[in-house]
Amino acid sequence: MMTEYFDFDHKQILSVTMILFAIIDIIGAIPVVIELRKKAGHIQSEKATIVSMILMTLFLFLGTELLNIIGLDVASFAIAGSFVIFFIAMEMILGINLFKEDVPESVSIVPLAFPLIAGAGTMTTLLSLKSEYDTQNILVGIVLNMVFVYFVLKKVIWLERLLGKSGLNVLRKAFGIILLAIAIKLFKNNTGL
Repeated sequence: MMTEYFDFDHKQILSVTMILFAIIDIIGAIPVVIELRKKAGHIQSEKATIVSMILMTLFLFLGTELLNIIGLDVASFAIAGSFVIFFIAMEMILGINLFKEDVPESVSIVPLAFPLIAGAGTMTTLLSLKSEYDTQNILVGIVLNMVFVYFVLKKVIWLERLLGKSGLNVLRKAFGIILLAIAIKLFKNNTGL
């Protein structure tokens, strides 16, 4: 039974990592991170990364129980999540803002760790992934993404110069299309279509 937890599937890890990478969209969030850095003067990369990882891990393990308390099943949450992911994808592809959030003065945990990195879309995706992938593979995907998030937060100014505005736009739109396909797959798999 213990070997089940250490039986990693490289295909699942790659899929989960790419899905979370697209939904977290830390590359697309570089302009937002730069703006937050200007307002706050400094971003605590380690703190934001650790808090994001804790939030995602807790929701991965306790999310289903929380849903049960309010009388929802994972499939219903996954379908609702597919709509959230769909709208996030449309934002990325069309370059419009559907979700508007106020930016508070302090950026230590809010809004960087939550909701920018570990937001509603990420939490919804984690529960949706849990219905299709093994937990240990999702955990590896979370850790790999958090390593990348940490790198981006540490090197955000350098990355902005390296990619340029047009490079960031291309990446954002490409991951938007991937997210759109993920939203459709989640909807299809959880509705039986």
